[in-house]
Amino acid sequence: MPDELAAFVHEGRDGWLFLTAGSNNVIGQFSDTPAMKKRLAGWRALLLARSRRCARLGTTYRHLIVPEKLTVYDDRLQGLDIDQRLSPAVRLRRSLVWHPQLRRACPDLVAAFRARRAGEDLYYRTDSHWSFAGRMVAYRALCASLGVAPREDLAERPSHEERFQGDLGGQLLPPQAETVRVYQLQRDAVRHYASPIVEAREAAGAIGTLHVGAHVIYRNPSPGADPRRIVVFGDSYAHFAPVMLTIMLAETFREVHFVWSTSLDWRYIERTLPDILVTQIAERFMFQVPDDTFDLDAYVADRFGAELGTDA
Repeated sequence: MPDELAAFVHEGRDGWLFLTAGSNNVIGQFSDTPAMKKRLAGWRALLLARSRRCARLGTTYRHLIVPEKLTVYDDRLQGLDIDQRLSPAVRLRRSLVWHPQLRRACPDLVAAFRARRAGEDLYYRTDSHWSFAGRMVAYRALCASLGVAPREDLAERPSHEERFQGDLGGQLLPPQAETVRVYQLQRDAVRHYASPIVEAREAAGAIGTLHVGAHVIYRNPSPGADPRRIVVFGDSYAHFAPVMLTIMLAETFREVHFVWSTSLDWRYIERTLPDILVTQIAERFMFQVPDDTFDLDAYVADRFGAELGTDA
């Protein structure tokens, strides 16, 4: 590996690659520093504020932290010392011990993932994202916390194998790839709405370039769908394309909205009045505490107005 890449990609055993640095200072978050204590206190205050505001709206709140590979697969590291007890996700959940209701609103994905890490790969070895098996662990945990039966037939949907060069494997010289199984999960859910920028990037074959501001709505008319409406504010682990957590929820619930943002747009939430609000975030993004002042319409107009030809 070239020296400049060694700073943020760690090569573990058996082809396992790990993100260790970058703009979110991944490995630096596994520390008991005053700065991390302050961030974790900020997160605790934010989750309490979200939970209380949802309660006033009559909305059930759930917060999902997708654990870092470092947190789950510390046994696959090679010459890199990580104290899993200093994981931001672990420490935040531990800090909620005096807030039992909020603690219940934060399913313990770290424990769930570590309990199953010896079985199927829960993450792609060459990528920072979770695999289908990992998504299923998180999906089942979320469904259990919401009192709904998960769609276990998702694992029986059509699938195929393909070669995949992950976001970490692509940084190596030579690049590293792996064989993965891809599932076609969408069956009952219908995409009711995709924002203009989603449609434009899809038409251009550039869907992989779209992140914050993406917005879709799925509806599921099947008789077995849970009747509740969910709004998800999340990142690439949830995603708007029918491959990640959002489509799994859309195959389960009557209506699912996805907005790509770690900060909440409360105007959107109050206008939509979901039965359930889910905030999903990758553990490494806990380096920044959101301020929940996101304005989806304003962001899209400013960020994509010229591309969409809607500039005033």
